[in-house]
Amino acid sequence: QSQFVESGGGLVQFGGSLTLSCRASGVNLDRLSVAWFRKAPGKEEEGVSCVSSSGAYTYYSGSVKGRFTISRDNAKRTIFLHMASLKAEDTANYYCAAGGTCQLTGDYEYDYYGQGTQVTVSS
Repeated sequence: QSQFVESGGGLVQFGGSLTLSCRASGVNLDRLSVAWFRKAPGKEEEGVSCVSSSGAYTYYSGSVKGRFTISRDNAKRTIFLHMASLKAEDTANYYCAAGGTCQLTGDYEYDYYGQGTQVTVSS
């Protein structure tokens, strides 16, 4: 049974840093691109970042480029999202999604999803 479990969320102060993890099981992670999306109350989901199956290619939304870094360790079956210079508008539930191709326009084209981890940035 495939499963993606996020962890690492929490409460952080404005300007602080946090690293999220997404651990996969029951899938051939080596063949999957993995993205991070976020959903805040009253807002639409937003694609934040994606990493290709090999890790060679990474993509970021304009709102996080330069502040967030995505990486993966296929041996540990884990994808990471390091978030720095956090702002109040980064507050959201962050979840990972896995599929064949990276895209940040919507999570509907991905095959697997985690439940998410909450990130709250206090001002």
